[in-house]
Amino acid sequence: MEHELKGIRYQSEKYAKLTTLINRVNEESLKEAHCRQKTGKAVGIDGMTKEEYGRNLEENIKELIGRMKSFKYIPQPVRRTYIPKPNGKMRPLGIPAYEDRLVQSVMAEILNDVYEPRFLDCSYGFRPKRGAHDVVRYINQTIMTRKVNYVLDADIKGFFDNLDQKWLMEFLGHDIADKNFLRYVSRFLKSGIMEDGTRQESDRGTPQGGQISPILANVYLHYVLDQWFEIVLKKYARGEIYYVRYADDFLMLFQYEGEAARVLELLRTRLARFGLEVAEDKTRILPIGRFKGAKEDFDFLGFTFFNTRTRGGKYRLGVRTSKKKLKMKKQTAKAWLMTRLTKPVADTMRLINLSLAGHYNYYGVSGNFHAIQVFWKYVKYATYRMLNRRDQKGKFRYTRFLRVWKYYVKEPHLTTDIWNWKPMLV
Repeated sequence: MEHELKGIRYQSEKYAKLTTLINRVNEESLKEAHCRQKTGKAVGIDGMTKEEYGRNLEENIKELIGRMKSFKYIPQPVRRTYIPKPNGKMRPLGIPAYEDRLVQSVMAEILNDVYEPRFLDCSYGFRPKRGAHDVVRYINQTIMTRKVNYVLDADIKGFFDNLDQKWLMEFLGHDIADKNFLRYVSRFLKSGIMEDGTRQESDRGTPQGGQISPILANVYLHYVLDQWFEIVLKKYARGEIYYVRYADDFLMLFQYEGEAARVLELLRTRLARFGLEVAEDKTRILPIGRFKGAKEDFDFLGFTFFNTRTRGGKYRLGVRTSKKKLKMKKQTAKAWLMTRLTKPVADTMRLINLSLAGHYNYYGVSGNFHAIQVFWKYVKYATYRMLNRRDQKGKFRYTRFLRVWKYYVKEPHLTTDIWNWKPMLV
């Protein structure tokens, strides 16, 4: 499968449109997709698990390929369920049927290799070797070294639910000439949602919980925003302007306030053309940068960016964990600890250490030590309270707790340097 994908990347660089992509959805690629699936995952409306499907894998895969070749394969509706959010609300979650998960996995790989040579450098989300920390570095570097005085902090209202499927198919058709491949993409888009035994049509948006959704979202915004900025906005800009996007979250940076206001109006018109709209309550223009002494700040990807100074009085763009994310993380940690009242202490401590390590890996960026230390102290105190609650006789003294905590849990530490970077901007 890997050599086939390399072939797709080569063809994508060489040819305007690609053909015969559906042939890459074959027995070999589907078996590899099956191996990649995690065990113990929630099941779709088919009730099929990886273990059950794997008992007759050869037969099941051959039968699936047969249905795909005769176009009798029709994706099943996604089972909708809800999981609680830390703020008390419920977040919808889509669970595809097992075979749909396999086919989507392979098609997502194909689409990624078609579009990776075509995507622009300004997009980062759901792309190989590009992550949130790269975005943080880019923002830090741009604001600290360029003539940036204003930030357009915009948000697209319900992007994944409101994406226009007709426009998406047009965008895909611009690069892909394989009608059969596009036919199956369309079928996934229209597979629908099953909730409480009732099927709901899905004439807008991308498949919930589907592995194909991230790449389809990137394709959509590649044409709607990325190219628009690169080809139109940059060409006619009076001052310096910059743009960065991670999935459906994006920022625009400007030298002049008037230009930022003008682009915001153009953005409203641009999104409306493609069935989207700006979330007005989450969109604003604010002053920031080394030429602005404003105390304004903005949140992006779970971080808060703000103007500050070094001890020597030099300008610095500060970065810290956003208050909203920190609050949610604390609520999540507290709720999880209450589920550990009857669990072995050693197991709980190991899981706490793993969770904190994940927290440091994401939020442990230059200048953010205080915020990750605050979270570490909170988890430490909440764990001690939980252990004392389970031990009603109060035998779990603080000195004993400290010994156990230091043995299992590592101290907070930074993991990512966003300051000592090499120049990336021309």
